[in-house]
Amino acid sequence: MSTITTPTRYRLTTTAFQTLAAAGAFPGDVRVELIDGELIEMPAIGSRHAAMVSRLVRWFIPRLGDRAVVSPQNPIALGDYSQPQPDICLLRSRADFYADHLPTPADVLLLIEVADSTLAYDRDEKLPLYARHGIVETWLVDLQESRLIAHRQPGQSGYGERLECQAATPLAPLAFPDLAIAPADLGF
Repeated sequence: MSTITTPTRYRLTTTAFQTLAAAGAFPGDVRVELIDGELIEMPAIGSRHAAMVSRLVRWFIPRLGDRAVVSPQNPIALGDYSQPQPDICLLRSRADFYADHLPTPADVLLLIEVADSTLAYDRDEKLPLYARHGIVETWLVDLQESRLIAHRQPGQSGYGERLECQAATPLAPLAFPDLAIAPADLGF
């Protein structure tokens, strides 16, 4: 009698992922994220997406000054198996700008994903990942519907609070209640 064996998936660790990246395993024009141990190839960034990221960076930097590091499209470390590259993170201010290690959830004051062609993936895969790892607040900028959606109160099953803003409705990050922004300020 033969035994039925189910193959085991190999989950890539962040250490192995970084080693592969440093060795040049990924072509320079390929955007790859590590999500729950799996390599995810992200589509090329379109012009609307790039423009929104630039608008957000331009809006936050002069208003925050030294109160936070504005980190666009840079990786963060989420445990041993995930290293996503959110569109923007507002990070706790550090003199070394995180030169000695990637930011962790405790460093993230606000995480922003800009979604156009990747809306379902960002909403259904990445936001729950951020909630499970305790990212206090995540904003989803939905370019398809011209809206800003804030997600707060992270937990193992997702975010407990969801606030949707359209047009002139302002929203301020929990970490910076003095910085209210409305979708209209972003060109919607």
